[in-house]
Amino acid sequence: MFDSTGGASGDMILAALIHLGVDPAALAAELKAFAPEPFELRVESARSAHLSGTRVRVLTEAEHHHDHHDHHHHHHGHDHHHGHDHHHAPHRGLKEIGAMIDRSELPEEVKARAHRVFRRLGEAEARIHGATIDAIHFHEVGAMDSIVDIVGACLALHKLGVDAIAVGPLPQGHGTIECAHGTFPNPAPATVELLRGHAVVSVDEPFELVTPTAAALLAEWKTCDRAPSGAVVKAIGYGIGHRELKSRPNLLRAILLEVQASANEDECLVLETNLDDVSPELIGVLSGRLLAAGALDVFAVAAQMKKQRPGVLLTTLARTSDRDALLDLIFRESTTFGVREYTARRTILARRFDTVTTPYGEVRIKVGEWKGADVVRAPELEDCVLRAQERGVSVRAVYEAAQRAASRGAE
Repeated sequence: MFDSTGGASGDMILAALIHLGVDPAALAAELKAFAPEPFELRVESARSAHLSGTRVRVLTEAEHHHDHHDHHHHHHGHDHHHGHDHHHAPHRGLKEIGAMIDRSELPEEVKARAHRVFRRLGEAEARIHGATIDAIHFHEVGAMDSIVDIVGACLALHKLGVDAIAVGPLPQGHGTIECAHGTFPNPAPATVELLRGHAVVSVDEPFELVTPTAAALLAEWKTCDRAPSGAVVKAIGYGIGHRELKSRPNLLRAILLEVQASANEDECLVLETNLDDVSPELIGVLSGRLLAAGALDVFAVAAQMKKQRPGVLLTTLARTSDRDALLDLIFRESTTFGVREYTARRTILARRFDTVTTPYGEVRIKVGEWKGADVVRAPELEDCVLRAQERGVSVRAVYEAAQRAASRGAE
């Protein structure tokens, strides 16, 4: 759950998630593998109005050439770095940023989430400027530090294993702000566009409080307005901004809540189609795209078709709300002439993440509960793969060590 007193920028969101317990060194290592140019993730403890929290700054090569401590207090126009010198930075379009994300080794869920945030930014910019989305070059957010903020925030969220996100009302300043395109009313047009449908509070601050980057992240992540009643507070993180505000602390609070687990029943949609003339590579691509578009699960089963042709039965489990988008993908990306669909009831175990310590480092364990007892414990494979790479051991060694640690912890 995010609630904001002083607004929100990409680095404040990242800082709040780090303060909640995401390891900044591990985060920086994964982001450096993704980024096309070097950067430094500077994480420090900071205070705002007597509250202590975390402040983050992404320093890229361009910013190392001049001192960045003396000029960020008297700048109104900040896209979240409050006066960084973006003139040397290459400005990337949506396609380039998308290709960077696709090439990376990031977890699929993180890639899909980052893609959706950038797409949302691009759509907002395109609407404001009356242009097409492909023609939009992100000025403030095409710079490396903003890309690291957005992808880093999506990665940090993934590491926390969060299932739902509530975002409270966001503050809006007044006056005008300077940015790459000139002078604009405050909040910036992109921010207002991105916060359609979101509650705002007008405050007496002549600064840009919520940046387009933060607006895109929060709008894309938000799943509900408030946390469900009965949720238990597990951790609290404060992300602190880079300037003093007139009348309020410049901070964004993130609260990690755990909802008491109960096995829940729900209905899902099953889409299935028989394919007998699609190349296996294309089925692989289609499966990946369906998952990125929101499918709950996709699997293929070998089938013997008419005329004794070998084929595949492709099954997609989906939320009803994603039906149209997924059907569209199946028809465009495969050669099928028809898709069957029916509703199925499913019972899902209540799940939570525990972390265990193995000789190779920490690994998250996914725990499934049934009738108040833990019945399933599975090490999170991505964590095992990362630990195995770091230590130069087999993934299986890490996986088995995590299983042993998990069963010890259960006794």
